[in-house]
Amino acid sequence: MTKLVGLLGAVWGGVITHKLRSFLTMLGIVIGVAAVIILMAVGKGTTQSVVSRISSLGANTLFISPGFTQTSGVRTAFGSANTLTQEDATAIAQNVDNVEYVAPSSSATVQAIAGDQNMRATVTGVTPDYQQVYSVTMAEGDFITSDDYSSTARIAILGATVATTLFPDSDPLGQQVRAGNYIFIVTGVAASSGQSLQGSTDNDILIPLSTLPLLGGQTLTKTGDHVVRSIGVMETDSKDATQVTNDITTLLLDRHNISDPTQADFRITSVEALLASVNSITSQLTLLLGAIAAISLLVGGIGVMNIMLVSVLERTREIGIRKALGAKESDIWMQFLIEAAFLTFAGGIIGVIIGWGGSYVINRLGLFTTIVTPDVIILAVSVSIGIGIFFGFYPAWNASRLEPIKALRTE
Repeated sequence: MTKLVGLLGAVWGGVITHKLRSFLTMLGIVIGVAAVIILMAVGKGTTQSVVSRISSLGANTLFISPGFTQTSGVRTAFGSANTLTQEDATAIAQNVDNVEYVAPSSSATVQAIAGDQNMRATVTGVTPDYQQVYSVTMAEGDFITSDDYSSTARIAILGATVATTLFPDSDPLGQQVRAGNYIFIVTGVAASSGQSLQGSTDNDILIPLSTLPLLGGQTLTKTGDHVVRSIGVMETDSKDATQVTNDITTLLLDRHNISDPTQADFRITSVEALLASVNSITSQLTLLLGAIAAISLLVGGIGVMNIMLVSVLERTREIGIRKALGAKESDIWMQFLIEAAFLTFAGGIIGVIIGWGGSYVINRLGLFTTIVTPDVIILAVSVSIGIGIFFGFYPAWNASRLEPIKALRTE
C-alpha cells in the first residue's frame, strides 16, 4: 500500500510540476472525446427523429406509388408514370380484406393568392380518409368531409406555412383563397407536420380530390379512369401487412392486365419495411460519424506518445535518481504508464463535459436533434483510458530501460 501511495504521489507530482505538458497531453484527448460524443449524439438524435416521424404514420400503413415510363430504351424513375387511378383505390377498398382506410391523392402546383399576399403552393386533392392514413392533425377548423367530397365543394385546408404566409395578421377560417382561376373557402388549418416520410403538408393546400380537376391536377387515362399520384392504405392490423400487400398486388396486376409480377407498373411500400431500412441506414451513418470522430482520438493518442517521450527525455535525471534510490524498472514503467492513463482519463472527463454541453447547445439552437446516451459516454472515456495505456506503453518502457549512471550524468 505504501509503495502504491508513493507511486501515485510521484505521478501527481509529475503532472503538477509540468502543467503545460500535461495540458498539451490532454488537449488532443479532450477534442477527440468531445467530437465523438457530439457526432454520435447527432447521429442518434437524427435516427430517433426520422424513426418517430415514420412511426407516426403507423406500422399498419402502406403506400402505393406509380411505376416508371420507358421511351426509346430510356427508363425513368418510379413515380413518373400515370399508372395508378382513383378507380384502383376504389377497387382496393371494395375487394381487399383487412383494409380500413384508402386515400388516393393527386396534386397541382398553382399560385395561391389571398388579399395582397401570394405564394407558390401545392394543391393536393384528397379524400376524407387522407386524414387518418397520413395522420393529419387539425390546428383549427375541420377536415374535408364526405359531403365536401361528393359535392365537389370549393373548400380548402391550409398547411401551417401557407396559413401564416397568406394570412399573417388574421384568422384564415372562413376567408377566401384564389388558387388558379378559382376561389376556395378556408374551412381548416392543419397543424405543422414538419418534414415527414411522405413529405410535409405545411406548404400544401388540401382540397377535395373531386374538385382537383378544376385546376388541371388530375388527368384521365385512355379508358377514362382518373389518374392519381399515390394511394395510401391503412390496414386494420399490422399483422396482416404481408397478406394485404399480396392481395393488393394481385388485384392491381389483374386490373392493369400484367401477368408477370416483375413487370408491375406500381410499387407498394410498408412503413414497417421503411422503418427497418431507415434504422439500418441511420445506424451505419451513426457508426460512420463515430469513426470519423475517432480519428481525432487516434491523433490525440499519437500526441500523448510524443509528449510522453519528450517527458522521458526531460526527466532522465529524475529517473536516474529514483533508480539509484532503489526503484525497480517496473516502478518506473508503472509511474509513466499510470501518468499517461491519468492524463487521458482526465482529458476524457473534460471531453465528456464539453461534448455533452456542445450537444445540448446544438439541440437548443435547433440545428440538429441530439441524444447523449450513457453507453457513448462510457465508451468515450474507456477508449480515452485505453489510448493512454496503449500510446503510453512505449514511453513508459523506454523510461524504465534507462541505466541509472547514464541518467544521473544527464544535464
